[in-house]
Amino acid sequence: MVTTVNAALVLLLGIDRQTAVSSIKGLTLASWMSEVDEDAVMSDVEGQEETPQDGLGEDEKLQVCHLTQQTISQGLSLLCRTGNGLGYAFVKLDLKDKGLNDLAAISSYIHLRFLDVSNNHLTDLSPLASLIQLLWLKVDSNAVACFKGQPFAQLIYLQWLSMAVNQLTNLDGLVGPALESLNLTGNSIKTVTGLQSGCFANLVTLELRGNHLNTTDGINLPNLRRLYLAQNVIKCLEGLERLERLTTLHLRDNQLDTLDGLSPSMKCLQYLNVRGNAILNENALQCLGLVSKTLRALVLSENPLVETTDYRLSVLMLVPQLERIDKDPVSPEERTEARERIKVEELKQEEIPEP
Repeated sequence: MVTTVNAALVLLLGIDRQTAVSSIKGLTLASWMSEVDEDAVMSDVEGQEETPQDGLGEDEKLQVCHLTQQTISQGLSLLCRTGNGLGYAFVKLDLKDKGLNDLAAISSYIHLRFLDVSNNHLTDLSPLASLIQLLWLKVDSNAVACFKGQPFAQLIYLQWLSMAVNQLTNLDGLVGPALESLNLTGNSIKTVTGLQSGCFANLVTLELRGNHLNTTDGINLPNLRRLYLAQNVIKCLEGLERLERLTTLHLRDNQLDTLDGLSPSMKCLQYLNVRGNAILNENALQCLGLVSKTLRALVLSENPLVETTDYRLSVLMLVPQLERIDKDPVSPEERTEARERIKVEELKQEEIPEP
């Protein structure tokens, strides 16, 4: 990484040499993401997710305006060597809460790598097509209604994309060969057909909370690690056998009455959250045994099951390796009692005479 800055450029930009050098050092997506606002990253911890907001209230709406060069210059930061190595440019641009309804003036800023245009009135992102060096893009709380005609096919280096709280109803037209994280929380998406590994080979985190999905089918992403589907209307688990590397599955506040659909192909699943569903009895949990070798945390609270049975022991009999059920760790006493019950059940099975 270059640590020297042309003196004339520093003088022209009106910043001191130390500031410029500090801006350049250590510029990677991973290091910069560590400084991103916490609300941009979904926590794995049960109970900490926030309900998506439906945009600005009537009294809070910003005045609609066009993007100007002055607005752009005020939002620029993070000086860095350009991709061709021949100069320096600011690579981060913050345009959130500007009341913007178009981005036409941004198309010439081809060195941008980090762009935030959240909380505006945007419907068309096509001016971003020339920003082929973008790594990080946040378009939350706008009015984008579809991906068709949008420039994502040109953004071949884009690794992090958030379009929470827009007006999206499907994913047709979305591609992301380099995408690692995709947040589509709080839209009106009903189906997820099109999420194929060929278009999203590197995707590891997918957030679809607060949409209108009624099934998990259509997500064919073998490399996906974390899937957040809380606050939909999902009634059945389908297609999960394709998610062989999934470690986290978040299904809080849906309409599941059974866990049928969990698959032995899910060989990496460690965390499952089905809080606030409609699971009524122990029979609905039998498929937990298919992921028992890897599952370490299970959240079942706010299901009818937890009010009518000693569900913790029933769960431990199905998944003896669990370390946490709901918010409480599994105690040594619970683990011992579960093992004893398993032995009793095995003896009963042995005593049943063969027909």
